[in-house]
Order: sequence, then structure tokens, then C-alpha cells
Amino acid sequence: MPPPDIDALSAAELKSLVLRLLEEVAELRRTVAVQRDEIARLKGGAGRPNIKPSGMDKATEPRSGKTGGKRRRRGSTKAKLSIHEERTLKAEAPPGSRFKGYAGFLVQDLVIRPHVTHFRRECWQTPDGKMVMAPLPEGIDGHFGPELRRFVLAQYHQGQVTVPRLVTLLRGFGIVISKRQIVRLLIAGKESFLEEARGVLRAGLANAAWVSVDDTGARHKARNGFCTQIGNAQFAWFATTGSKSRLNFLELLRAGHGDYIVNAEALAYMRTRSLASPIVAKLAEHADRAFADRRAWEAHLDRLGISALTVNPDPVMVATEGALWGSIKAHGLLTNTVVVSDDAGQFKVGQHGLCWVHAERLVHKLDTFADAQRAAQQRVRALIWRFYGDLKAYRRNPAPARRAALRARFDRIFSRKTGFVTLDRLLARLKVNKNELLKVLDRPEIPLHTNSSENDIRCQVTKRKISGGTRSDAGRDCRDAFLGLDKTCAKLGIAFWDYLGARLAVPGAPAVPALPELVSARAAQPP
Repeated sequence: MPPPDIDALSAAELKSLVLRLLEEVAELRRTVAVQRDEIARLKGGAGRPNIKPSGMDKATEPRSGKTGGKRRRRGSTKAKLSIHEERTLKAEAPPGSRFKGYAGFLVQDLVIRPHVTHFRRECWQTPDGKMVMAPLPEGIDGHFGPELRRFVLAQYHQGQVTVPRLVTLLRGFGIVISKRQIVRLLIAGKESFLEEARGVLRAGLANAAWVSVDDTGARHKARNGFCTQIGNAQFAWFATTGSKSRLNFLELLRAGHGDYIVNAEALAYMRTRSLASPIVAKLAEHADRAFADRRAWEAHLDRLGISALTVNPDPVMVATEGALWGSIKAHGLLTNTVVVSDDAGQFKVGQHGLCWVHAERLVHKLDTFADAQRAAQQRVRALIWRFYGDLKAYRRNPAPARRAALRARFDRIFSRKTGFVTLDRLLARLKVNKNELLKVLDRPEIPLHTNSSENDIRCQVTKRKISGGTRSDAGRDCRDAFLGLDKTCAKLGIAFWDYLGARLAVPGAPAVPALPELVSARAAQPP
């Protein structure tokens, strides 16, 4: 509705009204453009063009300086292979020929065939009437051997093969197996793998200088949920839950611990989230500070009368988040770790850094309707690209003297007034995130983007597209754990096939140390 009297408005009120109207006009133009594209598509036209990624990160990489030259050879194949068999082939030479040695020719092949072993276990009856039976060899767990179980796990999790196709494949090899038995091989008795995956997360959060995080949609028990990724250059970990709230993220960061702790870090978190001082004082002055589980914590909030309060922000939610943060700190996790995210609100905890690729993407995908707007967008993008390239140079060679200059330059870029209202408001919003976007100036070891998280989480997206959702909690936990272990092995330079062989006691498989120990050792190495 128009104001009752425009002449009575002050200059500030008129400016606010003009800005609001300009935003509405831009929104109307955007709506018209979408409708025009939809009409064109329905009439058989091309519709709205697909905007490609900006390519800022690759475009700002330093050039190697190499122009041409000889192509690097891949090296000797024989040095990388273990020879399992040597066969000498005879040649039919005419009489009088002279022997000149042998010409080598390597052939790599794969031996796949069913191998059924009948163990005849001796049975003895002791004088006191008890039966003694010969134990099965190491690695035998059920009626399917360790090599078959390794093949099933590798094909399903690493090869992204579905259960019905695995059944068809194994039956084609001559293995008598059913779909139900395949599912059991995938989820039954995998507690040691789940524990190792949890240990990887704890080792990563306890030792990492930074972690990047991301999430994607997931289906569990026919309901929509979310899969959260946490990782860095040494490890990756996944968890599928029904929520993507900050409370859920803090629960995941506890890495399997179930307690709630009110300590100095918890109280500081509550104050940062604007929890009322009297409520913080109640929690701080009470003798009970540690609670074993959610039930004990909620009972404590009931006794203090906090659960009955109906104010904003919700005191129960903020106090619970603070107690979770206190638990994380009490267990030695995220001691000096920077969490790098794409600006999703649930990830904003502790020391927080933002992804520059996502920030620039907002400018890149901004809808423009006039030549002046497109020109303003391109000028701002060019400034951001050059600034991003200088941040990458600073990260490679940190110079404290350059920090102030880069901060001042950031202010100049994101304080610009281009005349394109939507772009100007976007720049102002990005300027508010200055400390998080420039976290690299204080911590040069952290990345400027979350590309690693997006690469890691693709395996979950692929599995969702191929196999759909999970139906049981055990299936969900195993899928998350094994995909995380696969990614962690790849980052540590370990073949997932060898890892499975070591854990399933496959005869002749190379030994693989515990992954949490490797993650801790890798994090302790200088960059």
C-alpha cells in the first residue's frame, strides 16, 4: 500500500521507500524473465540458459611457466607389477638359427572363479563329557569367505554397484547366494568398522588445523533427511540424520560422545548466542556440571525451570547447544580448528571461515536485465577475482605486512556503489562476513573454499541416485561409515581393497595400520 502522505516523509524514509521499490522492480523483472523463459521452453525454444561455474579458482592459479617441451613418460610398467607366473614360449626356428635370448611381454589378467572349501573339523569328547571342535581358520566368519566379503564390500561402496546387480554378478561367477545374504554381508557384524570410522572423526577433530563441511539431501526409512560431511586433506566422515540444524551439527561434532557439559566454553557459547544472563547464572552456579545423556540434561533444565520459559531465543535450544559445545571442548575436539563452510547457518560454530567460491557465485548468478547492470556485475567480478588471486598468493607466502593492505582493499571492493541496487545490497551483505572471509589472513593454512567437501560428498549423491535411500539404521550407519573409510583411505594413499583385506583377515593381504593413528600422524607432520 502507498504511504498516506509522501510529502510528509523525511529524507531517510524516502530513501528507504525508493530502495524498497527498486527491489520490488528487480524482483518483478526476475519473475517476468522466468515466465518468459518458461513460455519459450513450452513453445519448443531453448528456455533459460544454464549458467556455468565461474571458474574463479582455476583461473587464479599461478601459471607454471612451462611452454611446450617433451611429454613426461609414465615410467616402467614392470617395476609397478609383481610377477606371479613366468612361461617360456618356444619358437619354430629353421636349422642353423642362433639363439638370441628372450623378449619379454607382460600380460595383466584377473582370476575370478568360485572356490569352495569343505572344512572337516575334528570333534573330540573329553573324559568329562564335553565336546571339543577344531576352530575355523582366521578370517572365516560364516559360510562366505573373507575374499568374497571383501569383493562385496568393495563393489557396493567403492564401485557403487547395487545389491540386485551384485547378486546377478556373483551368480554369474558360480556363487550360490541370495539378495538377503548380500545385505547381511553388507551390514551384519560391522561394529569394528563403525568404531574405526568414529575413531577417524575423533582423530581428525582433535588434531586438524581446519575442517571443511557440507551437506546434501538423503533418504532414510522413506523420509527426507540430510547427509553431513566433515573432513579435510587427511580424512572424511559422513552422517545421515533427519535434521540439518546447528543442534544436529554440534551433536555430530561430539564424535560419538553422548554427554552434556557446562564448562567455561559452554557458558561463553551461551552468552554469544544471547542467552539471558539470569539463565546463564543459574547454569553456572549449580553444582551439577556434567550429564551423562540427553535425559539427564533435560531433567536438569526442568529442575531449574528453564524448560518452562517461553522467550526468544529459545533458552532450552541455546543452553543445549552450549552444553554440546562444552562436551566437544571437554573431549579435546576442535581445540584450535577452523570450520570452513559455504555460509550455511548451522555450520557457524567456533572459529569459522567462509568459502570464497560460494561468495563469488552469488555475484556470478545474479540476474541482470540491462547493459549497465551486466557491466557493473562484470567489474565487480573482475575485482573479486584479482583479490582472490592475491589471497592465494598470500596463503602460499604469508607476509604480515600485507594483512592491513588486503583488509583495506576488501573494504573498498565490498563498499562500492554500482547503481545496481541488488548487487549493492549483495556486496553489503558479503561485507558483513569480512572476518570469516578473511580468516585466511590469520590462519594461512586453511583453504579458501570448500571444494574438497563438495568432492567428498559426491559419493553420497551418487549412491543416493543409484540405490535410493536406506531402510534400517544399521544400513544407514554402514553406508556412511564405509564411504567415509573409502575416502579416508584415498586421502592417506591406501588402496581400499588392501584396507578391507587387512580388516577381514584375507590371507596374504598387506597389513594396514589403524586409520585413526594414520590420521593423527599425518596431521602432526608439518605442511
